Amino acid sequence: MIEESLRYLRSSDDWIKTVLLGGVLTLFGFLLVPLFAVFGYYVRVLRGTMRGGDEPPVFDDWGTMIVDGLKAFAIYLVYGLVPGLLGATIAFIGIGGAVAGDSGVAGAIGGLVAVVGFLVAFALGLVAAYIAPAALANYVEKDDLMAGFAFGEIRAAITTRTYAIGWLSAFAMLLAAGLVTSVLSIVPIVGTIVGVFVTFYAAVAAFYVIGHTWTDLNPVELHEEDEMPGEQPAV
Repeated sequence: MIEESLRYLRSSDDWIKTVLLGGVLTLFGFLLVPLFAVFGYYVRVLRGTMRGGDEPPVFDDWGTMIVDGLKAFAIYLVYGLVPGLLGATIAFIGIGGAVAGDSGVAGAIGGLVAVVGFLVAFALGLVAAYIAPAALANYVEKDDLMAGFAFGEIRAAITTRTYAIGWLSAFAMLLAAGLVTSVLSIVPIVGTIVGVFVTFYAAVAAFYVIGHTWTDLNPVELHEEDEMPGEQPAV
């Protein structure tokens, strides 16, 4: 599926325009509205691939796309806040203890607590990164924001081998894009900018994989003519 996902955008005659728009919007993501537009595009990728469509979406109907992107961003934000806040709290307590202790046993314990806080944040961040795509896919399928927090439905998906394999494939592409971006960033400014376009392309491919993975997990709901039973959770 990785090869198909990497060809996905290029199957459109307007793929260069799409990548340019996506990259530019990502560059100006700090303004938030452009970032919501990018997330809205990812939602369209998920929606299309869930329904078996292999034609990449385009940037149009901006109002609807931005609203969809705002909802998607909210889902990712909520799942990211919990590990971030917990880890930051533990680290803050540890750093405070280290500073107060100055040296000796108290300072060492404070430093250790700070390290534990960072490790907890990292571990929970990985868990959130694993769950969030499933939460987003559930929202897109049901077209209901609260479906992004329907933990029973989401848990049923993330505990399957199909989802785990799909997520690992998507994560691998994003990781590769991150490595390419790091290499490109050696060239000041230009390399970093090019890396943003590479990341957008990889993200679209990753959501293509998640969309098709979700369809594999929910054949009855997404394709009523398909009477295959849903996959059982992995053990």
